[in-house]
Amino acid sequence: MLINTSYYHHVTMARKFHVLIEQDEDGGYIGKVPELQGCLSQGDTLDELMRNIKEAIELCLEVEHEGKEKISEENITFVGIQEITI
Repeated sequence: MLINTSYYHHVTMARKFHVLIEQDEDGGYIGKVPELQGCLSQGDTLDELMRNIKEAIELCLEVEHEGKEKISEENITFVGIQEITI
């Protein structure tokens, strides 16, 4: 059996992504991955959101790897979030 080692190497490399989380008016959670343009998901709980966003990231990377679509991976360094009151 011939294994495509470039795909295997791609899949097994750990990559870190940041998830920005908001809570909507119904109490559900919305997560966005700033490093992957258009990669977002939702969940009723934080645990569900994190399971869903992990799956969304994997799907975005899989689609990109298969050459079906180029997912824009932003060259972003996450610094943090600040709250401001005006």
